[in-house]
Amino acid sequence: MRSLLILFAFLVTPGLLLAQGVRLKDLANFEGVRGNDLVGYGLVVGLDGTGDGLRNAPFTEDIMSNILERLGVNVTGEQFRAKNVAAVIVTGQLHPFARAGGRIDVTVSAIGDATSLRGGTLVMTPLNAADGQIYAVAQGSIIAGGVAAEGDAARTVQGVPTAGSIPSGAIVEREVEFDFAQMPNLRVALKTPDFSTAYRIERAINLAAGAGTATMTDSGTIAIDIGRSGQRSASHFLAQIENLLIEPDTIARVVVDQRSGTIVISENVRVSRVAVAKGNLTLTVEEQPVVVQPNPFAEGETVVVPRSSAQIQNAPPVSLAEVPGSTTLSDVITGLNALGISPNDLIDILKTIKAAGALHAEFVVM
Repeated sequence: MRSLLILFAFLVTPGLLLAQGVRLKDLANFEGVRGNDLVGYGLVVGLDGTGDGLRNAPFTEDIMSNILERLGVNVTGEQFRAKNVAAVIVTGQLHPFARAGGRIDVTVSAIGDATSLRGGTLVMTPLNAADGQIYAVAQGSIIAGGVAAEGDAARTVQGVPTAGSIPSGAIVEREVEFDFAQMPNLRVALKTPDFSTAYRIERAINLAAGAGTATMTDSGTIAIDIGRSGQRSASHFLAQIENLLIEPDTIARVVVDQRSGTIVISENVRVSRVAVAKGNLTLTVEEQPVVVQPNPFAEGETVVVPRSSAQIQNAPPVSLAEVPGSTTLSDVITGLNALGISPNDLIDILKTIKAAGALHAEFVVM
């Protein structure tokens, strides 16, 4: 029942918000305004005996040898048995328009058999982009949220101690060569393509920047001619339009999660005229063995005779409701909820209504 109550609060509140519209920058992405993923391979030191077992992770020994040799330490032919180092993969994202000297957050994840990265320090690690160039260098103390404890016969883990983060742990060394201000045209890409929403965005931009500035090319793209807007650059133009309020249109969709009994319904879901009945089938099997004994002074043995009783009861329907045509699904659920239908039973009813062709929406089961 709690899941249904939360659902109705979700349905009512967004209606008030959508009356005022949603900002354009929350509905769409702008061409050229994007980040770039970075990745690197590094070494974490300073662990308290929770690092890689070098015999099981030879790549850790290789990178440790390379780092020590670059620092002037000759380790050729040496055998390492340290348990305070771990090989890791470092990931991060270069923000749009990041400049040299700026800092970005990075995530550190163990790739060997290390049990925890808590308290470790990441040694200077270059971060490469898809083009193979180094754009940032990461180094610093790791913040790991998980914890692990073990004894001779048991081990417990809470969270993920083999992954952590370093806030502002990488410094940008190379900038992405891209002159956004000189772009004569750009495109707006909707995060959820929809023809109605794209048309409303086109109309709002033309009202704000001048007729003919925006042209809808498909359900997910609006092409913009910055020269028609009279703005000096693409940056000034986006600053003008990104806060425009748009009322988005959404496809009718019902999403259910059978594991938790959660149901989420979009605004435009409709139900045709249909009758709904839900009944219970009860099967009862009872065993009542009977002990049979011989008569007094008679030869024989005591025997247990099985006696079974089986019956099937088709109980009357728990609920029987007729739904008139052109009814919103939220109204249907309100009525079924008043009859005491549980969330799991309600999900079964919705699937049956969809199979009958009376539910006019996309039905998604998770």
